[in-house]
Amino acid sequence: MKLRNVVFIILLIIVADQGLKIWIKSTHAEGEVLRVFGFNWFRIHFIENSGMAWGWKFGNETGKMLLTLLRLAAVIFGTWYLGKLVKQHYSKGFIICAALIYAGALGNLIDSMFYGMIFDKGLHYDPVLHEYIRYEGVAALNGHGYSSFLHGSVVDMIYLPFFDTTFPSWVPLIGGTKFDFFGPIFNIADASISVGVITLFVFQKRFFKRKKEEEAQTGGETSAEVSDKMQVL
Repeated sequence: MKLRNVVFIILLIIVADQGLKIWIKSTHAEGEVLRVFGFNWFRIHFIENSGMAWGWKFGNETGKMLLTLLRLAAVIFGTWYLGKLVKQHYSKGFIICAALIYAGALGNLIDSMFYGMIFDKGLHYDPVLHEYIRYEGVAALNGHGYSSFLHGSVVDMIYLPFFDTTFPSWVPLIGGTKFDFFGPIFNIADASISVGVITLFVFQKRFFKRKKEEEAQTGGETSAEVSDKMQVL
């Protein structure tokens, strides 16, 4: 697979992810819900989170900064690793999965690094209250900033509540509680990471088997060339 194709996949995901995030954040108030094409199971539900993918949290503001730095380190490593995969001619499927994971990590990293600097409102940490404070109204993309570098909150909006039910009362700990499938609110970057990881997990044997077969074939061709040269000599 050629490097330009990998770059195209990454750029496509980043443009879609950031385009949707900037649009929803600059035109809608946090918590606002829109039904896509009138479907009840496909909604745009705008929220922000301070932590990891799927709304998970990672401690306080210090934990958030460490998480952002970890994402940055992962993206830097991923840049080198993707180049290595392409150079060593790994299978197309494996490279695409790696590109999806890389693009997703980069998409959320952009939020964490820059959104606190370019939007005037956002979910931010209050050191006095020791908790994250939400905001009212619609944020403006004006560069005044609600926080600083590395302290931006990640924008989520895709909500797919296919159905909801209640756990039976006899189920330990969670009996009687409501359950939504699919409950988490996420973004395109989260989806890209998940698709890449799941596909890689499901097809890993096929990907690496193909790589070994290609290496064996290349080795066989090399041995044949050496043998032919020896015969000529």
